[in-house]
Amino acid sequence: MPTIHYICPDGTRRDVEAAAGLSVMEAAVKQGVPGLIAECGGAAACATCHVYVDEKFAAAVGEADDIEAEMLDDAMAERRPTSRLACQIEIGDALDGMEIEIAAVQ
Repeated sequence: MPTIHYICPDGTRRDVEAAAGLSVMEAAVKQGVPGLIAECGGAAACATCHVYVDEKFAAAVGEADDIEAEMLDDAMAERRPTSRLACQIEIGDALDGMEIEIAAVQ
């Protein structure tokens, strides 16, 4: 089972073993990782699961599609080159060990 390392807005680290097929947002919410509001429940309609992907995993995660990119443009926190919505990242074996920094403001 892949492990995702979440860096919470307060700087604490939470390591979560997550089933393949879940989104990074779903895994965080199920394990009570603080900082992700996930208001829309994973529909890419609110940007309240804005995260920064570790650059080492950027290629494996891929780029945001047009709808996600539009949401990220309106996110409250700074948009960075590795910004993604956690609800749009599907967990798989290739993401084992990935570090995700949760944006400080959702």
